[in-house]
Amino acid sequence: MRHLLPLILLAACTAGKDTEPTEADTDTDTDSDADTDSDADTDSDADTDSDADTDSDADTDSDTDADSDTDADSDADSDSDTDTDTDADTDTDTDTDADTDADSDTDADSDTDADSDTDADTDTDPAAQGCAFDRWDPADFATVYDVGPGQAYAHPNDVPWHTVGADTLVRIWPSPTPYAAKWVLNAPGTQADPVVVIGVCDPVTGELPVITGENATTNTAQSYWSEGRGIVKIGGASTPAGPASWIYLEDLELRGARAPRTYTDDAGTVQSYPNNAAGVFVEEGDHITLRGNVFTDNGNGLFVAWAASNVTIASNHVYGNGVVGSIYEHNSYTEALGITFEYNLYGPLCAGCPGNNLKDRSAGTVIRYNRIVGGNRQLDLVESDHAELIDDPSYDTTYVYGNLLVEPDGDGNSQIVHYGGDNGTTADYRNGTLYFAHNTVLSERTGNTTLFRLSAPGHVAQVENCIVHAVGNLALVNTDGDVNVEDSWLTQGWSDSFSGATGTITTSGVITGTSPGFVDQANRDLALTAGSAAVDAGGPLQAGMAAHPVDRQYVDERDGEARPDDGSPDLGALER
Repeated sequence: MRHLLPLILLAACTAGKDTEPTEADTDTDTDSDADTDSDADTDSDADTDSDADTDSDADTDSDTDADSDTDADSDADSDSDTDTDTDADTDTDTDTDADTDADSDTDADSDTDADSDTDADTDTDPAAQGCAFDRWDPADFATVYDVGPGQAYAHPNDVPWHTVGADTLVRIWPSPTPYAAKWVLNAPGTQADPVVVIGVCDPVTGELPVITGENATTNTAQSYWSEGRGIVKIGGASTPAGPASWIYLEDLELRGARAPRTYTDDAGTVQSYPNNAAGVFVEEGDHITLRGNVFTDNGNGLFVAWAASNVTIASNHVYGNGVVGSIYEHNSYTEALGITFEYNLYGPLCAGCPGNNLKDRSAGTVIRYNRIVGGNRQLDLVESDHAELIDDPSYDTTYVYGNLLVEPDGDGNSQIVHYGGDNGTTADYRNGTLYFAHNTVLSERTGNTTLFRLSAPGHVAQVENCIVHAVGNLALVNTDGDVNVEDSWLTQGWSDSFSGATGTITTSGVITGTSPGFVDQANRDLALTAGSAAVDAGGPLQAGMAAHPVDRQYVDERDGEARPDDGSPDLGALER
């Protein structure tokens, strides 16, 4: 049966008014990067990235970046699952990345700003949000399961997940109480006959069906390992045997997978979640799409491991994840062969949670048309530990374009983007070019802001048609690496580095000023006014961006639209 797959550009169902939480920014800028992700892998990699980031940003960011992230594999789960599966989670990658980044910023940024960012997500009309129509037509599927009050299946655990195959649609309808359920999707769909699990929005409020990990029970007809790693797991099971492919998980709110909360596994045993539990854990699979979901109140919001490929993360709201006092868990943490992030809204992590917002170890990473607010760093783009990814031709080139990146005052690290690696094995780093085009960056820090930390000499950031505005002081790079800036707007008085740049900094066509002319900077409306110097100031993009034309732009409610083209592009993410 042939399906006309929906465009990724369709507006996602959202949970009513999508506002970011008002997080009290009491962070005193201690840059606790130390991403030693406790991914429970048993690998003794003990990567001790000495990165000694001496960023004298005069922000006391002690940036200890002990990124001992245990890689996106972390399968060494204590799951008592007696599956016959021989995989036994022997994945030994623990990437103990001990990135010690001594970022000696001295700006004691004891800012207590309440981060009341609402990101203009005020559209509460369900029809406008996509709730008033079905994205997938049930008539196109061989098998359809309807789940919820008054439906054929009252609860997600009633669905025979162990027999779900290609050409299946599972629709989960709203319930007055959250569904406390866990399951694995491990079915071999195809492009023509995919496997789709979608929440049906409340037609009046726009709220999504909620799947909670707290006290959740697992469908006992399934048998799979690493059950504690996610509410929904994709790939990696004995029953069903898989492999997972062409799977869509859409329009659900997934929350509550975090320690010390508990769940009941597929053997009927009560277990506790580990710190790095996620709303969705993608262990393996090809052509996996997570779209229109809300990920909140989990250890990691979403987690994708290295055996996944062709992954799309689109139109999700990711916020309020992490573990208090732990640098190891993030809003999202991914490692795949081919991954695209688009039209997502990333809000701050949970209060007191010092993880990164979007952390990625993939090959073929594309991050475009997103709005990302807060986090230890907005983007932490570091190395893989897997030859399958490191040896892929796409590994050394990363594309970041059309994004809105906001740094609240006193929030985590004073660097916006980290590119390269954090485990000390520089040969495995992303030793190539970061293309950074048509992004709008606003730092509300009253102290120092550094746009890039490039992990080693020879790493290159190619900056084109961007707006980078800091309320305080702005530097382009921490120490290592080369930065080329073309046709961009930078805050007046910007400098190469606060710590002494060791690479080459080149600029052409740079405009400077005290304000780029945002519509409402105080409320983070980063569209340009008619009188902005950034209007019509863009130039042609480098040949390296040829395969990635910036022809879309982010719009609120986690969607995208065609970017207007009058022949003279504006700088930044949003065209007038």
